[in-house]
Amino acid sequence: MKLGVNIDHVATLRQVRGGVEPEPVFAALISLAAGADSIVVHLREDRRHINDNDLRILRQVLKSKLNLEMSLHKEIVDIACEVKPDQATLVPEKRQEITTEGGLDVRKNFAKVNETALRLKKNGIMVSLFIDPEKKQIDAAKKSGVNMIELHTGRFSDAKTKKEENIYFRQLQNAVKYARRIGLVVNAGHGLNYFNVKRVAGIEGIEELNIGYAIVCRAALLGLDRAVKEMKLLIG
Repeated sequence: MKLGVNIDHVATLRQVRGGVEPEPVFAALISLAAGADSIVVHLREDRRHINDNDLRILRQVLKSKLNLEMSLHKEIVDIACEVKPDQATLVPEKRQEITTEGGLDVRKNFAKVNETALRLKKNGIMVSLFIDPEKKQIDAAKKSGVNMIELHTGRFSDAKTKKEENIYFRQLQNAVKYARRIGLVVNAGHGLNYFNVKRVAGIEGIEELNIGYAIVCRAALLGLDRAVKEMKLLIG
């Protein structure tokens, strides 16, 4: 199974002091050398961590896949079409949220999603939709013309009891099975860590897990190289 390492919170640490360190591109190169298969960044509308310059440097330097998480906002779409990451993952975005709280409502925003996905694809960018593990959202994603989704694992990761965890795990299993059956490539992520990731990694049909916060937290104590290697070992 592939591992996408989200380095947003390396930039978050930099923003605490408003300085220039740590530099996200160095984190990306260390992660790739340690076994990561792709690098993930979220260029938020408020630029709270990754900024435009980070994105452009990453595009120039990285030879491996660069996955840009992004909203449907025209300014961000314009930047994506200019920079041309290998992949764009369309996500919902609220200014007041600490982190992404749920999947993109493709049904509610279908026209905008369809328009944005078409524009990105015309610029040679693979498009994925970050959605909740629900049949209605999977069907809407398929109808929008994309061939890849990322299932939101937040409800599974945040479960307070084993019973809750089992319920959300079965939802993920069923969603993966259904999405694969209708021809979609399936990735997953959000809230996964060193204690819960093995169970999700065991779901047949998931191609890539995208993980950031847990890896950066572990890296603060043990080093980024070791943190990425340990996660790669767990999902392998």
